[in-house]
Amino acid sequence: MYFIHRQEEAGLDWLSAEGLTDAAAVHGFSTRLGGVSEGHLASLNLGIARGDDPANVRENYRRFCGALGAQMDKMVFSHQVHRDEIRVCTLADAGKGLDRPRDYEADGLVTDVPGLPLVIFSADCIPILFYDPVRRVVGACHAGWRGTALGIAGKTVRTMAEVYGCRPADIRCAIGPGISRCCFETHGDVPQAMEWAMGRSAAAPFIDPLPGGKFRVDLKGINGYWLEKAGVLPEKIVISDDCTSCHPDIYWSHRHTGPARGSMAAMIQLL
Repeated sequence: MYFIHRQEEAGLDWLSAEGLTDAAAVHGFSTRLGGVSEGHLASLNLGIARGDDPANVRENYRRFCGALGAQMDKMVFSHQVHRDEIRVCTLADAGKGLDRPRDYEADGLVTDVPGLPLVIFSADCIPILFYDPVRRVVGACHAGWRGTALGIAGKTVRTMAEVYGCRPADIRCAIGPGISRCCFETHGDVPQAMEWAMGRSAAAPFIDPLPGGKFRVDLKGINGYWLEKAGVLPEKIVISDDCTSCHPDIYWSHRHTGPARGSMAAMIQLL
């Protein structure tokens, strides 16, 4: 499995993961390119709470959903709180986020309902999409460092198994663009959280000590670890090499630009 950069004639730039799209599902990871937002939010801002003109956000979603072939009027947004809650989405959730209030908090979403696009947001945190072509189930989760330490990636897999009867070995996973090991420099609280959750020996390959008591941490690698621990086969996990902090011209990066920035979205939908 591998990632593909795709570009529409209008300039919309997004990524897909080979293996997640087939005749029964569509998905995509947005960049910051190809929308109509202006100023510091130029141009493809998909965040609804970034101070953008709602008309611009809606047009950006129209373009993104149009490129993917997803149903814009039924999108379900996550209400992210950097924890590990997973929401099982039904048709009753259709439209929550863009057209209806979100009455839940969740950093992960799963569903077996066709035509219900699941949407999670990122701007350095790690976006992960899930697809089981056997049971016809999809999922999406947002893994910041707290969610990563809590193992939200593995919990999403386990929820798909418990609720829908998915076999982890059938699930395909794509870990999208996010801050990479090269740029995620932290104090001791982050590696300590990983060591507590994983065990020191398991966490060690993903943590680089730096002079001055700081560390670099590989969040993408740790999420891959949790997926494998949950039973996903290594050959069914694809990880984007793109670092959002290294490429602020292509991606939104909170670490690079601070809070005055837009948000990217990762979306997946059964057909």
